[in-house]
Amino acid sequence: MIPLSVPNISGNEWKYVKDCLDTGWVSSVGSYVNQMEAVAAEFSGVKKAIATSNGTSALHVSMLLAGVKPNDLVILPNITFVAPANAIKYVGADPLLIDVNEHTWQLDVDLLSQFLQDQCTVQDDTCYHSATGRRISAVIPVHVLGNMTDMDKLLMLAVQYRLQVIEDATEALGTTYKGKPAGCFGIFGCLSYNGNKIITTGGGGMILTNDLDLAIKAKHLTTQAKADDLEYYHDEIGYNYRMVNLLAAVGVAQMELLPSFINRKKEINRKYTAALSSIQGFRCQKITEDVDCNCWLYTAVFDNARQLQRYLDVKGIQTRPFWVPMNLLPAFKQDIYYTRNDVAGSIYNQCLSLPCSTNISDKDVDTVIEAIQQFYA
Repeated sequence: MIPLSVPNISGNEWKYVKDCLDTGWVSSVGSYVNQMEAVAAEFSGVKKAIATSNGTSALHVSMLLAGVKPNDLVILPNITFVAPANAIKYVGADPLLIDVNEHTWQLDVDLLSQFLQDQCTVQDDTCYHSATGRRISAVIPVHVLGNMTDMDKLLMLAVQYRLQVIEDATEALGTTYKGKPAGCFGIFGCLSYNGNKIITTGGGGMILTNDLDLAIKAKHLTTQAKADDLEYYHDEIGYNYRMVNLLAAVGVAQMELLPSFINRKKEINRKYTAALSSIQGFRCQKITEDVDCNCWLYTAVFDNARQLQRYLDVKGIQTRPFWVPMNLLPAFKQDIYYTRNDVAGSIYNQCLSLPCSTNISDKDVDTVIEAIQQFYA
C-alpha cells in the first residue's frame, strides 16, 4: 500500500519524548508546551500562540472569544473539512455557506461581496442578514489544501460589514499570502497538528492572535477556567482543551523539520502536475501569484474520478475524495447556501487526493503516476 499522507517521524521526536518520560512532565504542564507555543507564534508572525488539544477546539474557543453568540450566522466556504462547521454549531450559531471559486477552490470573495451587498445591512455597527434579521458576526476563511483566497478583499469586506475574521489555517501551516504567514490576518488564526497534516503532534492545535488580552483569555478557557494558582476555583465555564507536554515534545521536533517538509511537498506537487497535465480533463487548483502554498495535500480534478479511485485502490494506492460539501450533510443542509452554479458540488464530484507524504519516495510517486496514466490509456 502506498498511503495517502502519513507522519514523517525522522528528527528529535524520540529524544524529546524520552525527556518528558524521564522527567515525569507528561501532562498539560511542561516546558515543551511552552516551547511549542513560542515557535508557533514566531513562525506564524503573531504575538501569542495558545496550544490546544486539536484544531477543532482552537476554532471553538476562537469563536467564543470573537463574540459569536447563539443564533448568529457565521460565513463559511461550502467546501471545507467539517470541523469549522461543527464548531459554529458548538456556540449555538449556524454556518452561512458561500460557494467557492472555481479555480482556487477557496471562499469566493466576489460572490461573498455580492451576497453582503444584496442581502445584508449594517445597522448600529452590526451586520444583519436582511431576510432573517439574524446577526452575521464572523467569517471563517478556510485555507483549503493550504491555498488561500484573496485576503486583501476579504479583510476589506470584514471591515466594511463589521465581521470578525477567524482563519482556519489548519491545512496551511507554512503558506504565505504576500509574504505574511497564514493565520496572522484575523483576530484569531487556528492550526491543526493532526496525523495527516504537514507536521503532527498526533493530535493537537494552536490558537494564534496578536491580541495579548485575548491570548490570556484563550489560555484561561482552555485550562478549565481555573482562576487561582492554588485553590480549585473556576470563574466561568472552561474546557479541557490544553495540549499535553508529550505531544508538544513531538511538535517541537516536527517544527524543526517543517522547512524541509514544505520543500518536499512542493517537489511532489511539481512532479504530479508535470506528469499528469497531458491527461484530458485533469485540472489542479490554481495558486495565485500572491500565495506561496505549502502544497499540503495534492488534489486534482479527474474525469471519472470515482472509477479512478477504485482502480488505484486495487493496485494498493490509497486516495480519497474531496470533502462532501457542507450543504449536503444532514446537520447543515437546512442552513443558508449562497451560490450561482454550485462550484462546490462540481469539485466534490470530480476531485481526488493522491499520495503525498513528505517521506514518500520518488519511486512511489512514479508508481502512482504510471497507474493513473494506465487507467486513462
